[in-house]
Amino acid sequence: MSPCKFARVFLRDTGTTPARFVECLRVEAARRRLEDSHDKLEKVATDCGFGSIQSLRRSFLRLLHVPPNDYRHRFTDLTGN
Repeated sequence: MSPCKFARVFLRDTGTTPARFVECLRVEAARRRLEDSHDKLEKVATDCGFGSIQSLRRSFLRLLHVPPNDYRHRFTDLTGN
């Protein structure tokens, strides 16, 4: 299957592009790491497949409408950690 054909079939079957699907998986992994660890943003970004903190930040803003640092602080404030 060619990459173009794969992308069309993937979009048809899932309702999203392969790139957006992978971005969502990475943001979900980073979100969990921010909730469950005190790792620096650099480590979270790298471990979750982002090329940089800026890339992690752009994806968080696009999908969750909040920067990663704010997400971590909000989660911490809600749980009392």
